[in-house]
Amino acid sequence: MARTPHVSQTPATRLLRAKGIAFSEHPYDYRHGGGTAHSAQALGLEEYAVLKTLVMEDEAGRPLVVLMHGTHQVVTRELARAAGVKRVAPCEPATAERHSGYQVGGTSPFATRKAMPVYVQESVLSLPRIFLNGGRRGYLIGMEPADLARALSIITVDCARLD
Repeated sequence: MARTPHVSQTPATRLLRAKGIAFSEHPYDYRHGGGTAHSAQALGLEEYAVLKTLVMEDEAGRPLVVLMHGTHQVVTRELARAAGVKRVAPCEPATAERHSGYQVGGTSPFATRKAMPVYVQESVLSLPRIFLNGGRRGYLIGMEPADLARALSIITVDCARLD
């Protein structure tokens, strides 16, 4: 049986290992702007199960993370309502990198530089397995959705719109 190549540790994988959370490693050839469509295609995964990790800010500049299906967009109005704020918008790439400590295209919700609330689209939790960024470009990790709640304090929301 072919082994998946091991990728050097990231802050995200160190955190997961420290918490005893099992995950699989899925490196692929990163393509700038390829997003979840490219990573899903490169790894033979359903794009719906590949999650986007989005760093956003509210009207006061407070950052938050959203985990969303690769095939869907965030309805920011619904997210703002769930977060109890007036407005939520995506961060500029440099701002997202300052908040998360990760390079855009390699942002993981685990072990971010700043502690941020993590909002998860509720339908993500019904999937048998999810794939999300492991802390570097070209590197996804696979895990059971229930393990998100073991690793992070998550807040479930319904703020998805089909892309």
